[in-house]
Amino acid sequence: MAASSSLPPIENAPYDPRVIYLLRHGEAERGDGDDAARRLTDKGKRQSEIAGRALAALGVALDACLTSPKVRAADTAQLACPALGIEPEVADELSGGGFDAFGLAAGRGETMLVGHEPALSNEIARLAGAKVKLKKGGLAIIDGNTLVALLRPDDLATIAASRD
Repeated sequence: MAASSSLPPIENAPYDPRVIYLLRHGEAERGDGDDAARRLTDKGKRQSEIAGRALAALGVALDACLTSPKVRAADTAQLACPALGIEPEVADELSGGGFDAFGLAAGRGETMLVGHEPALSNEIARLAGAKVKLKKGGLAIIDGNTLVALLRPDDLATIAASRD
């Protein structure tokens, strides 16, 4: 947990922890140059839309979505958010390396963060003590210091289909 180990443990946080949703960007093109410019594949676009529809099917009412400025994450957020009735905002802190999920979400209500590995899994480990690896297009739900759900893209597709 290299970069995120300098962040405070959740029990010492100067804010009220809430439920947070961590979404890994959908499948992206292979990079051969500028990593930040990598775009979603068609599969990644479908994964992104499905993630938003699955959260809506679960009755999740988000107040905010923060996303990495990298194209694949920003596009994931743009595709997931319409089903949730929110607009994503760019947060440079999500572009890679350690970040404080509840610090970013402070004052925003229920928040989804869209970003990258291994930063998302490192934050899950810091908050909940769970060693996980989010699949591309996968979602983790954390309530305080408890990992409530770890959903793979296929799980999200099943949930989204239940609403159709």
